[in-house]
Amino acid sequence: MIGAATLLTIVLMAGVTYLTRIGGYVVLRNRTLSARATAVMEAAPGCVLISVIAPAFVSRNPADLLALAITFVAATRLSMLPTVLIGVASAGLLRHFIR
Repeated sequence: MIGAATLLTIVLMAGVTYLTRIGGYVVLRNRTLSARATAVMEAAPGCVLISVIAPAFVSRNPADLLALAITFVAATRLSMLPTVLIGVASAGLLRHFIR
């Protein structure tokens, strides 16, 4: 059962992720961006995702640490979507099997 605070946190993080993704394009849609500005706009959603998984860096749960390592390896070889899917799946499976 998910608590109200957890659900609210998930909804707010999803909203912030969506707003960072679409907000920049809406505000800057009629302007020509430099390569550096384009890189910043493309990195913003990844930064939000990093803030979500950052607490796992200080976790003492071996399942979380192992899932973090798997996700890190996936991030070095794959694009963002497969990395997120692998991270979520590995965290779920490892939390189920490792206690």
